[in-house]
Amino acid sequence: MTDAATVRQSASSIRLREQLKKIISRRSYCTLASATPDGKPHAVGIMYKFVDGAFYFATGSDTKKAKNVQRNPNVAICIPVRKYPVGPPFSIQFTGTAASLSREDPEIVALLKAGKLKSITGFGVLNEPDLCFIKVKPAPKIHTYGIGVPLRELLKAPAHADRTVVFD
Repeated sequence: MTDAATVRQSASSIRLREQLKKIISRRSYCTLASATPDGKPHAVGIMYKFVDGAFYFATGSDTKKAKNVQRNPNVAICIPVRKYPVGPPFSIQFTGTAASLSREDPEIVALLKAGKLKSITGFGVLNEPDLCFIKVKPAPKIHTYGIGVPLRELLKAPAHADRTVVFD
């Protein structure tokens, strides 16, 4: 690869990385996948809040997802991104490491006090007696489908509309 091609590829990766950060911050719904103790996958749709490079979810401590995360911190997340009214939605997907945090955890207390988790703690969620939070730190490699791919290229070769970006 020539130096000019490397610079173009690098600039393209930087643009895509910034675009993904913006998309992730503006969205609030994803599919969170965890594994049961015997290794069976468990996937749920759930609201999230992205704060300082981590995903936060409010849930009950007795839910299957919370119990799974306590036993096995390896998770996967898929965020659907609708750009066009037809065809499949684009997506952002990645693996990550999860932790279950109580509402009394200093990190959660600070985020709640600053109002940073307001979008996932409405509708009486904070009144739930078994409330806990799941925090997911994404792995550096973020995979996408369709995002950052010119429409003409997407229509011509939909099987090649995937991209991988390394977050810093």
